Amino acid sequence: MTLATTLSRTPQGMSAPLVRVEVDVGSGLPTFSIVGLPETAVRESKDRVRAALANCSFHFPEGRITVSLAPADLPKEGGRFDLPIAIAILMASDQLPGERLDRVELYGELSLGGELQPIRGVLPTAMHATRAQHLLVIPAANVDEASLMRGAQIRGAAHFREVCDFARGLTGLSAARAAPALRPPPPQPDLIDVRGQPYARRALEIAAAGEHSLLLIGPPGAGKSMLAQRLPGILPPMSEEEAFEAAAIRSLTGRSHRTDEWGRRSFRAPHHSSSAIALVGGGSVPRPGEISLAHHGVLFLDELPEFSRSALEALREPLETGLIAVSRAARQAEFPARFQLVAAMNPCPCGHLGDPKALCRCTRDRIDRYRSRISGPLLDRIDLHIDVPRLPPEVLQRPPNQDTSADVAARVLAARDRQLQRQGCTNSLIPVQALSAHCALDKECMALMQRATKRLALSGRGYHRVLRAARTIADLAGAPSISPRHLAEAIGLRHLDRRGVGETPSI
Repeated sequence: MTLATTLSRTPQGMSAPLVRVEVDVGSGLPTFSIVGLPETAVRESKDRVRAALANCSFHFPEGRITVSLAPADLPKEGGRFDLPIAIAILMASDQLPGERLDRVELYGELSLGGELQPIRGVLPTAMHATRAQHLLVIPAANVDEASLMRGAQIRGAAHFREVCDFARGLTGLSAARAAPALRPPPPQPDLIDVRGQPYARRALEIAAAGEHSLLLIGPPGAGKSMLAQRLPGILPPMSEEEAFEAAAIRSLTGRSHRTDEWGRRSFRAPHHSSSAIALVGGGSVPRPGEISLAHHGVLFLDELPEFSRSALEALREPLETGLIAVSRAARQAEFPARFQLVAAMNPCPCGHLGDPKALCRCTRDRIDRYRSRISGPLLDRIDLHIDVPRLPPEVLQRPPNQDTSADVAARVLAARDRQLQRQGCTNSLIPVQALSAHCALDKECMALMQRATKRLALSGRGYHRVLRAARTIADLAGAPSISPRHLAEAIGLRHLDRRGVGETPSI
C-alpha cells in the first residue's frame, strides 16, 4: 500500500468540519510535504511525527511523502493532526493495518517520545463525530471533557503505541466513563451579605427573573460590585443543554476541563482596559471572547464609561441577537453569546455627585462628557438602570434581616416557570410581534404608557423593554396581566431616561 487515509476534524467556531488525512508514500528523493492550507503548527508536525515514529521503534519510510488535508480550501491549525498523520504514514508503508480505523477519528499532538498531548476544542469535535456515528480516539487527558457529550463513542490513549496496538487488534483502548450527571453548582456569594439597598435588590431580582440587562449607578463603595457578584446565585439552575454549550465554548479556548465548572453559570468580569477583540472574540484564528465565555451566565462590566468606545459598541448586536459573527479575510466563525449584562458606573467623574461632604466639583459639562462615553443606542439596549446610593454607617451596622439568595432564587424560578409555560422563553426574549399577546395593556395602563413615552422620550426599543420588564414584575407577583402598579415600577427602573439626575418624572 502506498496510499492511506485517516479521519479527523478541525474546529471552525462551534462547528468541526471533517478532514480526510491522505498520505502517499512514493519513490523519489526523500521529502515530506503537507498540503491543504496548513498553518505553522500543522507544518511543524512533520518533525514531531518523524521523531515520534523513530522513538517508538517504527521505520520512517524513505522516499517522497505527501500529506493532503482535505478539503484543501479549509484552513487547518493546531497539533491535533499529528496522530492521524503518523497513523496514516504507517498504514501507507504497510507497517500497520487500517481495517479497524474505517470509521474512527483520530486526534492528538505527539511529543517526540510518542506521548499524546491534549488538544483544544474537543467538545464541539465530539458533538459532530457523534452525529456522524464515528468512534473517537483522543488523548487520555481529554477523555473526561469529551465524555460530557452523551452518546459519544470515545477511546482514550496516553501513548502512540497504544493506538498502534488498537489498530492491530492486540489490545483495546479504555472507554470513556459515562457523562457526569448535572448536579447543583458550588455555593455562590449570598445576597444576605448586602446591607440595605432594597431598591437595588429588587432590581436585581427583576433582572434575574426576566433575564434583563441591568446598569447600576452609584458612588464608589455603595455595593454595586457586591450586587453584581450575587446575581449568578439567584439565577435558575442550568439545563443540561445550556451546561454543554457553555462547556463547549470553554473547550475552544484551550482551558483544561474542570468538573466544578460543569452546570455553574459563569461570571465574567473583564477589566475596563480590555479591547473589543477580547470582549467579542476574534484574532487571526477566531477565538471566543468574554461575551461568549459568559454564555448562559453573567457579564459584569465595572466602570462602564472607562471601556473603549469601540469595545462597548461591539456589544450592541450580541445583546439583541445572542450571537457574534467574527469575520476575517480567510476565516469566518460564529459563537453563541446569550449573556446577561450587568454594568456599573459612577454618577459623575469623581463618583460623589451631590455629596456635600465629598466636595464634588464636577460641572454639568464634565458630567455630560462622562456619560456621553456610553452611546445612546447601547443605553437603549439596557433594560434597567437604577441608582445605588451610598449607605449611612447605621445601616451597615445592622444585623442582616433580608432575604437570602435561596429565598430570592425560589421566587425567580417560579417567575421563570410562568414565562416558559406562557411563551417558551424568558420575558427579555419575547419577539416584538408577540408583545401584544403576552404584554397586553388595559386602558389605564395604555394612558400611563403614553404619558411615560412623551415625558421620557422613549424610543420604540425603550418602549418595548419597559413592557417586557413590566411583564416580569407581574410574573414575580403571580399576576395574570400587567397592572398600572407593575407598569409604573418598570418605568421607574429606567433612571437614565429621566431628564435630571435623581429626578423622578411625574407621569
